[in-house]
Amino acid sequence: MKPIILTHGGAGRPTPDAPDSTGAREEAIKVCLAACEAGAGALRNGVADAALEAAIAAAIVLEDDPRFNAGTGANLRLDGSLELDASVATGDGRFAAVACLRATKNPVLVARELLRTPHVMLCGEGATRFARQRGFAEASMVTEKALKRWKAARERLATGNLRPYEQKWKEMQFHGTIGAVARARDGTFAVTCSTGGTSMMLPGRIGDTPIWGAGVFAGEHGAVCSTGHGELCIKRMAAWRVYQRIAKGEHPQAAAQAEVDDFPEPYEVGFIAVSKDAHGIAATGGYMPAAAVEAG
Repeated sequence: MKPIILTHGGAGRPTPDAPDSTGAREEAIKVCLAACEAGAGALRNGVADAALEAAIAAAIVLEDDPRFNAGTGANLRLDGSLELDASVATGDGRFAAVACLRATKNPVLVARELLRTPHVMLCGEGATRFARQRGFAEASMVTEKALKRWKAARERLATGNLRPYEQKWKEMQFHGTIGAVARARDGTFAVTCSTGGTSMMLPGRIGDTPIWGAGVFAGEHGAVCSTGHGELCIKRMAAWRVYQRIAKGEHPQAAAQAEVDDFPEPYEVGFIAVSKDAHGIAATGGYMPAAAVEAG
């Protein structure tokens, strides 16, 4: 089976009316491609658990880039705090996630570490304490970009000058949550996902990223990663919906596009998906930096 890895940098950004949007999209795609190349190395080298190692290697590249809303580039919450979510999953049923993790550079690595325990999810103080116990150092992840977004969001709330899609905090502009899906030469699958949330969220808010079936899903037929409006992805079990179509024999592109087409307006969503012999990338309006690299 030909190994392949796909990455995405989040649905909805850059928007078509953003300054230099074309250039920004091109740069985001380049980073997604670089992340794919990092993951492809694990696929080519035939390391143990190659699909998982490839997806994690790709996610780390994106988490470390401050232009994406994951790890280093994560959004601040309304109180100025920074909490991170991440998950990892494999086609043989392994899954682990951390939510509301604080001051840790690569949350996807903490999620992988959790795979070695009896638990499938840790959140908040418990997740952060676990990270420190397992040797993940405390690190400040607050960037100037995140501070700027936070101040702008608080100003909109204070003045009541909310965007149409921000009513009731149903924020549709999800700035670059990241993810990766991989298929190894032995036919195994894996998926990773990491996010800093939205630009309007209360402390403790958990979106779709660490939720099995919402942000990620993997099984014997393939792997799926979603990004977009987290609350709706949870309610719709978005990743699971795409996977079920793949399991029934649909091409991953058609399966992903079907869920994009069904997703309620005006909210945005995007998917990357891989099956035994194909892959697909789809997003609302087409605005999602993504890339794919075959490693055969």
